[in-house]
Amino acid sequence: MTKCHQFKYFKTRPEFIRLAVMLYVRFPLSLRNVEDLLHERGHKVSHETIRFWWNRFGHMFASEIRRKRVQHCHS
Repeated sequence: MTKCHQFKYFKTRPEFIRLAVMLYVRFPLSLRNVEDLLHERGHKVSHETIRFWWNRFGHMFASEIRRKRVQHCHS
């Protein structure tokens, strides 16, 4: 899972940040579409905040996914 110290100064839970970034990366959605989806679920977050999270944590999430795929294929 993600390292908690990288989320130390964020008020938002790491699970929510992961959800927002994964919605943007995994599905063909714009940042504003992700903002709208999260707003419908009761979370008020700006598309610029999602972009910031993507720039900051996207590489970390991608490396975790790659690592899990390699471990899954070798087991």
